[in-house]
Amino acid sequence: MPVTHKSLVVLSFLALAGLPTAGMAQGTAAAAVQQPSAGPAITVTSAKRGEIVQSVVVSGSMIARDEIMVAPEIDGFVITELLAEEGERVVAGQVLARLSRTTLDVQRSQNDAQIQRAEAGVDQAKAQIVEAEANLVQANNAFDRTKSLRDTGNASVETYDLRATAARAAQARLNSAKQNLAIMTADLALAKAQGKDIDVKLARTEIKTPKAGIVSRRNARLGAMATMAAAEPLFKVIADGAVELEAEVAEVEIPSLKHGQKVAVTPAGATQALEGEIRLIAPEVDKASRLGRVRIALKGNPPVAIGSFARGVIETGRKNNVVLPLSAITYTRAGATVQTVKDSKVATKKVELGLIGDGRAEIVSGLAEGESVVARAGTFVRDGDVITPVTTN
Repeated sequence: MPVTHKSLVVLSFLALAGLPTAGMAQGTAAAAVQQPSAGPAITVTSAKRGEIVQSVVVSGSMIARDEIMVAPEIDGFVITELLAEEGERVVAGQVLARLSRTTLDVQRSQNDAQIQRAEAGVDQAKAQIVEAEANLVQANNAFDRTKSLRDTGNASVETYDLRATAARAAQARLNSAKQNLAIMTADLALAKAQGKDIDVKLARTEIKTPKAGIVSRRNARLGAMATMAAAEPLFKVIADGAVELEAEVAEVEIPSLKHGQKVAVTPAGATQALEGEIRLIAPEVDKASRLGRVRIALKGNPPVAIGSFARGVIETGRKNNVVLPLSAITYTRAGATVQTVKDSKVATKKVELGLIGDGRAEIVSGLAEGESVVARAGTFVRDGDVITPVTTN
């Protein structure tokens, strides 16, 4: 069909009408290509300066620092008096219980009589010695006179022999008297020694504590027979009332502990921690549990129940430096790293850590105060990723 003038006019109009529409579409597409797309929203936090305290948490039971076992020192005597109760504070030398002493009192009376008899025997032996010495002098004098008379021929041989025999007999009686004195002296010494033994036993009928402290257990019962072979002592005394925490600690934490370090000890049920310090670090680690033992002395010997559970927090370091939450730190073979955020881009930095405590870590080097880092590192983003930072406190 031949193209008329009217057709050309219509086509020209349509072409002119379509040009603006095409131009607008192309401009919109170009604008979409030039505008960058926003990255995922990621929580970030800032490296801040603050105080960080590194601590070791231990737990265990309260025990007596030194426990005194008060047991009877004599067997076969009945307990007649109890003079101390559990929880009572006692002083050194205080009587806790008394045993029956009737039998010993009788033995004491018998011994007193034996001593008196032995003393009388000693006096008698001494008198016999004096008499024997006098008889010996008389016999020797008679013998000497008879000897002189015999030499002049005025005494018979028979008389001489009688005087010699009398002198020897007098000497023998003197020797016998001296031996008898020695026997009486020994008997007296024996009786006195037996008396001392009875006095010791009488003293031991009073059960005393050798040191001051607090009675933690009383096994003694009225009417019971006291015996040294008993499985349990009559009394248990906490020496000086000193109670401490015996706690277990992981072997990797032991090198950071030192004698005298301060410890906050919280017994079970307590609302306030007690002051303590490390008194002893055991040199042995349990092979099965890999746990060591520490003993923590409590300041001021507060009243704490023996055997109760307690928890201790030992401060091993305190500094004021740049810190980050532990969630912002990733551990690799090369060391600790963080993911910093600058101009919405992620970059990994290696950092050196110091103290760790309360869910935070000290940044010794590798990161400046105020730098932003991914709050949960290594989870969603990698180096070069573009993100939309969402700041958190």
